[in-house]
Amino acid sequence: MPAIPVRKLIINADDFGLDPSVNEAVERAHRDGVLTTASLMVGAPAAADAAERARRLPNLGVGLHLVLADGPCASNPATIPALVGTDGRFGDHMVRDGFRFFFLPTVRKQLAAEIRAQFAAFAATGLALDHVNAHKHFHLHPTVLSLILSIGREYGLRAVRLPLEPDTAPLLRPWLKLMQRRLDNAGVLRNDQVYGLAASGAMDENAVLAAIKALPPGLSEIYLHPATRRGLTPTMHDYRHDDELAALLSPQVRAAIAVSGAVCGRWTDFAPSRSR
Repeated sequence: MPAIPVRKLIINADDFGLDPSVNEAVERAHRDGVLTTASLMVGAPAAADAAERARRLPNLGVGLHLVLADGPCASNPATIPALVGTDGRFGDHMVRDGFRFFFLPTVRKQLAAEIRAQFAAFAATGLALDHVNAHKHFHLHPTVLSLILSIGREYGLRAVRLPLEPDTAPLLRPWLKLMQRRLDNAGVLRNDQVYGLAASGAMDENAVLAAIKALPPGLSEIYLHPATRRGLTPTMHDYRHDDELAALLSPQVRAAIAVSGAVCGRWTDFAPSRSR
């Protein structure tokens, strides 16, 4: 008989550490809901609180949410002046910065230093590195991905999010194919598809149920931005964080996962064992 196709599912919370209300939502969604992983912003204001909570949740897979845009750095700002302002924050000019990452050696050197600093800050938490992704999916940039792969190996990198959604714009698909090929060649686990990109900030119960219903065979990730309140940042002014938390706690969502037959887990649970 032919093998029955297996659906594997990771349910992730981005922006862990951004705010205490995010951390509270992650803890609740994991303890009482369907959340399996969370991605930590190591330079964010509530990162220490997030790490402390995560150490009390041994079955929560915690990864690095690499911040290279619209957020705080992990380095001393004076050492990476080409990347951040004196306040230590990255701007949100991603197209401009993408060109600078690619063409300017001085900028690339500072970028490498900052990526290393974020991996080191994550390692300092004592948490096992479950996965890596980037804020606003900046790891789609080939220079950023190269540095993640080269530096991440030193810190036990095993899995990276591929931001490929079923309705991804055709313009991005060649870049995603390249990214997929590079991850596969590097022996790094990646998902086959992701849900949460087009509906970012609006992954309520109906959106999550629709994603579960559409799950194809293979490894899928559904990611959300849960929190116990709204209005966390200006760029997320319209995000319905509380509705996303409600989706993660929903009995209907839990029942839909059971009906789908999907095997839920962390990235680590699906990564092939390393040879000794």
